[in-house]
Amino acid sequence: MQVAFTARRRLSLLALAVCSVSGNAHAGSADPSQMGNERGSALVTAPAMTDQLIIRYRDASAGHFRATLQSMAQAHAVLNQAGVQMQPLRRTADLAHVMRLDARVDARRLADIARAMQAADPDIEYIEPDLMLRPLLTPTDSRYLEQWHYYEATGGLNAPTAWDSSTGSGVVVAVLDTGYRPHADLAGNIVAGYDMIIDTAVANDGDGRDGSALDPGDWTIVGECGGGSGASNSSWHGTHVAGTIAAVTNNAAGVAGVAFGARVQPVRVLGKCGGYTSDIADGITWASGGSVPGAPANATPARVINMSLGGGGACPTTTQNAINGARSRGTVVVVAAGNSNANASNFTPASCAGVVTVAATNRSGGRAYYSNFGTAVDVAAPGGDVRSAATNGVLSTLNSGTTTPGADSYAWYQGTSMASPHVAGVAALMLARNPSLTPDQVESILKSTSRAFPVACSGCGSGIVNAAAAVAAAAGGGSSTVNEVESNNTLATAQAISTTPVTVNGRIASTTDTDYYRLSLNAGATVAATLRPPATADYDLYIYNASGTEVARSRNGTGLADTASWRNAGTAATTVYVRVRYFAGGSGNYTLALSR
Repeated sequence: MQVAFTARRRLSLLALAVCSVSGNAHAGSADPSQMGNERGSALVTAPAMTDQLIIRYRDASAGHFRATLQSMAQAHAVLNQAGVQMQPLRRTADLAHVMRLDARVDARRLADIARAMQAADPDIEYIEPDLMLRPLLTPTDSRYLEQWHYYEATGGLNAPTAWDSSTGSGVVVAVLDTGYRPHADLAGNIVAGYDMIIDTAVANDGDGRDGSALDPGDWTIVGECGGGSGASNSSWHGTHVAGTIAAVTNNAAGVAGVAFGARVQPVRVLGKCGGYTSDIADGITWASGGSVPGAPANATPARVINMSLGGGGACPTTTQNAINGARSRGTVVVVAAGNSNANASNFTPASCAGVVTVAATNRSGGRAYYSNFGTAVDVAAPGGDVRSAATNGVLSTLNSGTTTPGADSYAWYQGTSMASPHVAGVAALMLARNPSLTPDQVESILKSTSRAFPVACSGCGSGIVNAAAAVAAAAGGGSSTVNEVESNNTLATAQAISTTPVTVNGRIASTTDTDYYRLSLNAGATVAATLRPPATADYDLYIYNASGTEVARSRNGTGLADTASWRNAGTAATTVYVRVRYFAGGSGNYTLALSR
């Protein structure tokens, strides 16, 4: 009976994009010959199916819902015409109602049914399919040197310099994922989380919601996730993501984490075949300190939430409401852009408002072949590409079990799932340095301090996240904005910049125009500058020392950002000059982000 029930339920789940496009889920060593292909398809094309519906009434009080039950005959009539029955299942943290259908329905057809139901009942505020989302995969530590994604100048995060100022101490980062395994290189940085999965078949741990976020494994058999779906081994996805954020570091073993002084709060929302939107939304609410019916209060609310998960479609209202609530409580929400090599605006939660959406770059600093792109993307971070060598992926903690848990291991994965926790870790570093930062300020600093792509990366956001520059800017209290003041065409007339981080709004007025900015740099400090020209113009960036000698420059092509930095290695403060110079493309406006 259990097998039959599970197979029926699995057919109801959405077959969506999977972000472990060519991962090695169970490798226990650096030997590429041991690398398996956990999930070989970047995009599953089976139709989206679900057997749950979310309904929220304009008056969401319990009394109103009981009264509304009498008028539910209208909704049932619409469903009957479609050959579907429903019954109440539970309420969400947002007081919406999750309804269970007696059959799986194509999500597009269910959306049509939902519109008809709403037209028949004006008391309904919104109604939407309860979509099933999927994981978005594809120091002294002994394997730190294999973690190129932290320190290499071309494609790395510039984390080592940031660690001189912050390790993320005191910040909790919630990982909404498959749960975690108590890996020896991770367990010391775990705080109590929660299992948000109600459906026992999805949960695969024998029960529904409870206080254990341990990952029992998410392996599947052929057909379990819908018609045409294949078998898969357990991904241990949440353990890999958590290790990137806060693996125990400087313990002479294993790997390092981006914010190794922070704590990870595992919130289990993904199980077999993925996780329901309603469970994920409640996970967002609970992790950020909000109230969820039936769940205990979160004793350690997270300042950062990482969601390396997603699926096709616009941002559901249920998800957006949960994100809005989290942001109102001061929580930064970081999400993966998706691995379908497509416009991120067509995926959720990548397209939701108020989130930091992260694209993936490869070891060369360009867009990873699988990464989603577009205007919804805010920034990029290392996601890896294991096609040529496994070691070009992102190395983190894992488990060796193919189905149920086995021994601790490490593995290289690739995907925007791997890029997102890099950015979540940097956000934790920033908040540890300046706890008063708002979610908007964190996002703004991440964008303004990101470094230019070393190769063309269209639709990848403002740049590759620069951990050191972001932490330095956070310490300054958030970025301000100033306008260029003419005339500033020479060193002698350079515009003084007194406060950083700052974004200068400037303009190149003619082919002979050039703009200088002057600031004081303390001994041992570094000035970082990022120039963003118009899409059709090519402006160049230079840094000069106090005597007017060029010490750094960046001269990328048309429409590409330029980034340059210089460290004052002297024993006293000095003056530095930053110059924006015309090269080609005509006049236009630019922005110049400066930090020190």
